[in-house]
Amino acid sequence: MENTILVAGGAGYIGTHTLVSLIQAGYRPVVFDNFSNSGIVALERVEQITGVAVECVKGDIRDADALSAVFQQCADRGAPVICVLHLAALKAVGESNSKPLEYYDNNVAGTLVLLTAMRRAGVDTIVFSSSATVYGEPEFLPFVEGHRIAPTNPYGWTKAMVEQILQDLCASHSAIKAICLRYFNPIGSHETGLIGEDPRGEPNNLFPYITRTAIGRADRLRIFGDDYDTPDGTGVRDYVHVADLADGHVKAIEYALSSRSEQGFAAFNLGTGRGTSVKELIAAFEGVSGVAVPHQVTSRRAGDIGEAWADPSRANQVLGWVAKRTVDEMCRDGWKWQKNNPDGYPEKK
Repeated sequence: MENTILVAGGAGYIGTHTLVSLIQAGYRPVVFDNFSNSGIVALERVEQITGVAVECVKGDIRDADALSAVFQQCADRGAPVICVLHLAALKAVGESNSKPLEYYDNNVAGTLVLLTAMRRAGVDTIVFSSSATVYGEPEFLPFVEGHRIAPTNPYGWTKAMVEQILQDLCASHSAIKAICLRYFNPIGSHETGLIGEDPRGEPNNLFPYITRTAIGRADRLRIFGDDYDTPDGTGVRDYVHVADLADGHVKAIEYALSSRSEQGFAAFNLGTGRGTSVKELIAAFEGVSGVAVPHQVTSRRAGDIGEAWADPSRANQVLGWVAKRTVDEMCRDGWKWQKNNPDGYPEKK
């Protein structure tokens, strides 16, 4: 059975959880990662969960020769890559405002190198890790896939540009299938607590801020603005369990490789369809963990929007994917990871 999936960026937070789902679904992932925001220990934990050795090649998606070598190695051993799962990206909205060139170089130029290597290797299917940030300020809510694309920060623009590149590529080659998964806000961890979100340096997302504050690694949580036009004044987002998101990648790969996938390009929202405010998320975490999270309100961040949540019905109907886990389960599993790993993954000696 041809079941090799090249997972670019597979050692990161979403990548490791997706590896578990891929392996459990019978696929053979090959990880390609430069470990800029991750480490080898995370992959060892995936092996611990699944009981399967994870093949990994260290490399950068901007390195055409390294990518071509991976595709060739897989083909030479009779297990050619049948699909690329592209998760490799710089992903901090705030940092993208101060380092736009790095973001365009890594996320856009790097994707062009990856796509060129794919084409040379004869691989026609890609599932791309996009983002709800492509929508920008909502014209209406919930977001549907046909909403205007108008990002408010360079990170969002890198995702929108790659989506356009994939659309154009599919239009030029009828055999190519490209699925873009527009994530909303993944949080939580694998139920074992063995893998989880472990950002290097200061977290850019809310949930690791909450757990680090609860464990004592931060004095207090900063809430960026409480003057939004929302019920409690804090930002509202569609939080989705990372394990549900991981299952969404498997569903997308299955769809892209099946005869059901008729059009070349397709985009899907991956969210729950429910919005949760910052204050509601803090309260849910405190209720599940029994730990108080001290916090203070500071000014809004540039580029942040007040509300965002998904209409996931297209993914529900076409991919057969449904987000099953609740916000309380997200908090429970995320807290288990942080308690078990108070300092994150140990450094590999």
